[in-house]
Amino acid sequence: MSTTRTKLVSIGAALALTSVAIAADDPIQARKAHMESVGKAAKPIGLMFRGETDYDAATVMESLETWQKVGMKFGDLFPEGSETGQDTEAAPAIWEDRDGFKQALAEWSDAT
Repeated sequence: MSTTRTKLVSIGAALALTSVAIAADDPIQARKAHMESVGKAAKPIGLMFRGETDYDAATVMESLETWQKVGMKFGDLFPEGSETGQDTEAAPAIWEDRDGFKQALAEWSDAT
């Protein structure tokens, strides 16, 4: 990897971590930041699936690691009282079936 690319990747990672840290005081914003990182990690895999880019095992592993890390933290970002507001798209079932939600997160983390 070129030095310039390494620096850009490092800067991008630092910015992503900073935005997640800032959003941590607000669970809805933190959820949105984490979902954005999940989406960014999915993009290169989607390109590989569609044959628009070559398979890259390292990229796949990075994406899976991102998904796993988010899955491990995500459950704490749905406290009572954060069901609505700030255009949240969180499903009501998260609060209606907490055990099911926790199980789904555990399965997601295990799968990734």
